[in-house]
Amino acid sequence: MIELTKAPIIASHSSARALCDHSRNLDDEQLEWLKNNGGVVQTVAFKSYVNKEKDEARSEIETELGKKIMHSMGVTWMEWNEMGALTSEEKEAYFNHYIEMKKLRDLKLQKMTGLPPAVNVSDFVDHIDYLVKKIGIAHVGISSDFDGGGGIEGWNDASETFNVTLELVRRGYTEKQIAMLWSGNLLRVLDEVTAVAEKWQSN
Repeated sequence: MIELTKAPIIASHSSARALCDHSRNLDDEQLEWLKNNGGVVQTVAFKSYVNKEKDEARSEIETELGKKIMHSMGVTWMEWNEMGALTSEEKEAYFNHYIEMKKLRDLKLQKMTGLPPAVNVSDFVDHIDYLVKKIGIAHVGISSDFDGGGGIEGWNDASETFNVTLELVRRGYTEKQIAMLWSGNLLRVLDEVTAVAEKWQSN
């Protein structure tokens, strides 16, 4: 892709592989390619992309509890790879049940003791820090993926978005830099891609 493209690239759901060895994350060489290309990588609030070890230790407990709650709701638990067989209406219904289950599960988890620590906002911003130091703030963005299973402790839905900004402020990011991370860098790349497309279409 890097060799062929005439436009900057967006890696919309990728974090730093140096911090979490997941195939969807980018290694340092790939990050350098993206920097030289002028693109943007958006670290994503997907637990297994942020900290695989913490996620695996915690997810087994969360999954078993989630299955029990779904069963009590009269809903059959489904793995993500089973969703493809559902109709749009069935998917919507299942996701509504899943969201309700997740709320109940989170309340139960808050009362449980001795749990492995959850992947949280601090872990997430660790990736932002790494990417900024490695390729520069102009090439880093933020992604949630809430509709695809995303969510971490402290940023489980849009209502908790401020927690990410607060952690960035704590770490010394300026208002301008935070604006770049949240939207400015992505919008810049989209504008540049549009300009390349228009140029090619006019030839």
